[in-house]
This record gives sequence, structure tokens and C-alpha cells, in this order.
Amino acid sequence: MTTAEQEKRVAAEVAADLVEDGMTVGLGTGSTVAFFVPVLAARGLDLRCVATSPRTEAAAREVGLRIERFSTVAHLDIAVDGADQVAPDGWLVKGGGGAHTREKLVAAAAARFVVIVDSTKLVPALRPPVPVEVLPFGLASTLRRLAAHGPVRRRDVPRSPDGGVICDYLGPVGDPRALARKVRGVLGVVEHGLFPPELVSEIVVGRGASAERLDLRDLRGARRGEKRQNALIGPPAPPPPGRP
Repeated sequence: MTTAEQEKRVAAEVAADLVEDGMTVGLGTGSTVAFFVPVLAARGLDLRCVATSPRTEAAAREVGLRIERFSTVAHLDIAVDGADQVAPDGWLVKGGGGAHTREKLVAAAAARFVVIVDSTKLVPALRPPVPVEVLPFGLASTLRRLAAHGPVRRRDVPRSPDGGVICDYLGPVGDPRALARKVRGVLGVVEHGLFPPELVSEIVVGRGASAERLDLRDLRGARRGEKRQNALIGPPAPPPPGRP
């Protein structure tokens, strides 16, 4: 087993321990989730699961996890998924497997979205490629409009689980929030692979034989507290009239 595989397994084990009996669980897609699924099944919990891709669904059923249609599940207690890139501020790039639209829907439905990665996925800043799912209808026109924001290449892979065409945005990322807004605003784009930090609860990073757990909820609370504190302190009051 390579170091990256060992780190994925360690991160998967930590995430599996966060799942409790009776939960509804979202299962992501990718090589790290491939470690998570059997570890979760080995715990023998009574779970209802939603899978983000046929590949994950097949793997989950094979190890005895109960899979339900997402259309029948309104809320998830927890979702666990991997990522292709993790920036220091919690922004993610996902979608190397072409399932990012489903992955984002499942993450948004979860009370707790846990991202599991090996240490190679940590980057100083997000970089291309950024996966983009596009409707096949009017594809050439959509790609032309999308290319106004930077170079785009259609990926030579099967379509998404819902029939979308998978492309990669290859231009600079810069401000991921601004880029996400621009790409999402192109008519014909279904979804992009930029995941904002407010969607993420925790990131579990495998580092060698151990794992580091970063709780983004604590960081967001600290930032909000700092802003509130600054607002309460405010600028110094002017001295009373007649006093220096």
C-alpha cells in the first residue's frame, strides 16, 4: 500500500467513527470513498445511505449497506466524500470522477459534510482544472459562452450519472467565489466543481499513519466572534467637549 493509500484509509477510518447508529448517510464518489465504504460497513450499524454515483452504490450494496433513492430522503445526518484539492481557507475542487453535481446536492442536504483526503490534496491555492458539467443540448453554444471566462476542454470520459457532459475549466482560478459565480451564471452549465467552505463541516487529512481533523465550523464561529467583537469595540469615542 502506498503512502497516499495509507493516508486515505486512515482518514476513512476517522470519518467512519463519526457515523452513529440510525443515521442517514451520504456516500461520495472517488478513491478515498472507496476506502470509507467497507470501513463503514464493518461497523455493523443500522444506516440508510444515499450514493452519489452508480459505482459507489454498487460498492456499498456489495458490502451490505442499505442504499435508498435520494428522491425519498429529504435530509441526511452526515455525508462523507473526498476532494481533488483543498485550499487553506476550506475551498475545494471536486469532480474528478464527474459526479460533482450529485456530490454537491448530497453535501447541501447533510447536516454535517465531512471531507476525507490524503495529504497530497492540500494545495496553497486552487488551480485548474475545475470540472464543469454541461447540458448536452446546445453544447457547442454553451462551451463558447463558457470560454469567455477562460479556456475550456471537453473531457473524454463517459457522461455524468445524469447524462451531463463533463468538461474542465483550464483558466486561472483566482478568487474561487467570483469564478464560481461566473461559471454558474453561464446558461447551459449544470454545476461546477468549486465547493465553498460554508458547505464543509470538517476536513480529515491523512498524514502518514495518523489523521488530522480540522473543524471548519469552529473556524467560522471564531471568525464571526472576532467580527462581532470588533463591531462591539468600534472606534474610540471622541473626548467630551472642552477636553483634549
